[in-house]
Amino acid sequence: MASEDRRAYSVLGASTLAFTVCFTIWMMFGVIGIPIKAALHLNETEFGLLTAMPVLTGSLIRVPLGIWTDRYGGRIVLFLLMISTVIPIYLISYATAYWHFLVLGLFVGLAGGSFSVGTPYVARWFKKSRQGLAMGIFGAGNSGAAVNKFIAPALIAAAGWTLVPKVYAGLMLAAALIFWAFSATEATHKVKSNISFLAQLKMLKDPKVWRYCQYYSVVFGGYVGLSLWMVKYYVTEYGFDIKSAALLAACFSLPGGVLRAFGGWLADKYGAYKVTWWVMWVCWVAFFLLSYPQTEFIIKTVTGPQTFHIALTPLLFTVILFVVGIAMAVGKASVFKFISDDYHHNIGAVSGVVGLAGGLGGFVLPIMFGALVDITGVRSSCFMLLYGTVCVSLVWMHFQFRREGMLLAQARLPA
Repeated sequence: MASEDRRAYSVLGASTLAFTVCFTIWMMFGVIGIPIKAALHLNETEFGLLTAMPVLTGSLIRVPLGIWTDRYGGRIVLFLLMISTVIPIYLISYATAYWHFLVLGLFVGLAGGSFSVGTPYVARWFKKSRQGLAMGIFGAGNSGAAVNKFIAPALIAAAGWTLVPKVYAGLMLAAALIFWAFSATEATHKVKSNISFLAQLKMLKDPKVWRYCQYYSVVFGGYVGLSLWMVKYYVTEYGFDIKSAALLAACFSLPGGVLRAFGGWLADKYGAYKVTWWVMWVCWVAFFLLSYPQTEFIIKTVTGPQTFHIALTPLLFTVILFVVGIAMAVGKASVFKFISDDYHHNIGAVSGVVGLAGGLGGFVLPIMFGALVDITGVRSSCFMLLYGTVCVSLVWMHFQFRREGMLLAQARLPA
């Protein structure tokens, strides 16, 4: 293996480890938020806001982080980002009031910006034909959402929820040092220009960017929202304890992260459009099934009234959720294949904008999930909301790509 290849794979491995740890900690309130909710007597909307606060800052910071990565290189930006979160993570152990958790959650959320640093940083170490797979492998760090579900319940069972932030602070510090030791810097990967932030953000005038933002808000925003919400869903809907609920919820989070590399390979082989199209269809069918609430009804028959009960069993619910996790993993990779194809020289800035949209989706969704439960009393209303967002994506994809195909065909006609 050539020296350049060894450096590329070392960067990929170190970056993936760092992103996995960042994502694990970014999702921590999805588990520790349950005992905090009970202790502070929060309603569903307040719980949704608690889990979503880290997602807010992790989303808003993605655009500047992507641009800084283009300018200064991913190694220094990601290292400083990780180090800056260690103390806020640790201080969560000493929080006692609701507003304490909200404020500290904003600082911890900086870890979520690691994606828009690592994506362009990793991509530039590989040839274009292999960028989809490389970004997919890096994106597998999303499996940190599942890692959190394995670690946090065990720590809570051992010594209460306050142990989790202390352990996670040490984990973040260790991961930052490992990343620095095994990553590298390549001067040619930096965008050497004095273009202002506003000038680099002119790509927002491109309708393609807004389209990719919408797709990503479904596949990534939906993944984040469900990863934060599903542990509590299993606890309240099916009566599982937190440890069992976390393990079942990991059946969604784990494939939703690990199989992103598979999605990158599919996007390289079959193209981003075909892969994303089928991802949306799979999610559309799955969310339709998951949306149906537990229902009892009585009908009059010739022999008298008969009662019927319709509900997804925990096993069937988990299987469908597992399928959604696979689809979202593939979709997250295919959307970024669009970006690497169309914006090769501006990956950092564009991935930051698209990542911002996905992250904001992950911020808004848990709050809306909680609000819908408070308003309707129907827990499956979260899937009804997601079903509607997928419908928007399918309609948009159909008409926009059909229009582009017609324009391309017309351009090829002889004058």
